Amino acid sequence: MPFFSIVLIMTSSLRSSLSALGPGILMATAAVGGSHLVASTQAGALFGWQLIGLILLVNILKYPFFRLAVQYTVENGESLLHGYQRKGRGYFYSFIVLSMVAAIANTAGVLLITASLLSYALPWSISVTVLCFAILAVCLLILMLGHYQALDSVAKIIMALLTIATIAAAVIAAQQGTQAPVDFQGPSPWQLAMIGFLVALMGWMPIPIEFSAINSLWLTAKQRQQNLNQRQALLDFNIGYGLTALLALVFLALGALVQYGSEQPISMAGVAFAEQLIGMYSNTIGEWARPLISAIAFLCMFGTTLTVLDGYARGINESFMLLGVHQPGQRRSYYGWLLAQAIAGMAVVLFFRSSLGPMLTFAMTLAFLTTPVFAWLNYRLMRDTQQQPLHPVLVWWSRIGLVYLIGFALLFIAWHGFK
Repeated sequence: MPFFSIVLIMTSSLRSSLSALGPGILMATAAVGGSHLVASTQAGALFGWQLIGLILLVNILKYPFFRLAVQYTVENGESLLHGYQRKGRGYFYSFIVLSMVAAIANTAGVLLITASLLSYALPWSISVTVLCFAILAVCLLILMLGHYQALDSVAKIIMALLTIATIAAAVIAAQQGTQAPVDFQGPSPWQLAMIGFLVALMGWMPIPIEFSAINSLWLTAKQRQQNLNQRQALLDFNIGYGLTALLALVFLALGALVQYGSEQPISMAGVAFAEQLIGMYSNTIGEWARPLISAIAFLCMFGTTLTVLDGYARGINESFMLLGVHQPGQRRSYYGWLLAQAIAGMAVVLFFRSSLGPMLTFAMTLAFLTTPVFAWLNYRLMRDTQQQPLHPVLVWWSRIGLVYLIGFALLFIAWHGFK
């Protein structure tokens, strides 16, 4: 075969693979916002490198349940929601109820973080509450006018900028070395009193697991634009998931190298948290980068807010279509759920505005406690609907993940009950 023909074939294959990217990158955009900017950074700032193993472990053990969702969607030509419905009312109603609760909590959580970052970046003093209203209005406008195509394009740009900036900052920080005093002895996370923090860390790490169903819906939307085979869909998913796992470690490294051992108290939320987060970048890259990093961090969380709003509204709307409440293809019902989710999330923001830290902890903890339920739903669905048996490695990987997730959830419940 002539060399020119080989080059054309390789170029065409690469172009096809790149054009398939979308749902996995959307999921990565949703993931990086809360769990990485907040949880990973605070893990490194509070405990140095001690939690690097836990972050790796929870990313690895949640992986099969997200992968099973992609595999099911491609092989069956439908979203996970159709599978849940066929499995029975218990499966389907469990997803709907838990998704509605998670939608409100997670919308409020990411909205607060986004508004805090914007409040810090702006040269004027504007209330975080007012900024929450403004951000919601812009997000709703984007989703109602552009919907998936706009979301798909914005997500790729945001992720590229954030990845470059974060890796650059981590490399520079590593060259400078840790800022902690040589004789500094930080607290240990491996004690009962820290279970609440560990559970919150794992709840949004790398992303709440109900996003496996939402990612399934994004994938079906992508398939309406472009026919994707299993290899392309899994490539998109693996790139997105791998990127989130890598960035989780990079954010932890930033916290460990720049903030760990600092005399300044670590802020858990609000504008003070935004200031410390941007300070990590400017202290490593240079003060000139502060405005740029402020903009990138805000865009990252703005992208997360977009994907959270779209994802949950899309999932709940599709669920009620399958129940026969809404007519298939009716966009007004999607807009209705989108508005309802935004209003409910904003109501939680107004209620918790004096205690942003506890609000975020609650949202992350709730995400972890519902994780075993969604993981079990995905595992059983694939085991019972696959024409070909699942690979033994994937089966045992899933079982180990279930044991870990259920065990840690029960440990937290027991600890909270005796606290």
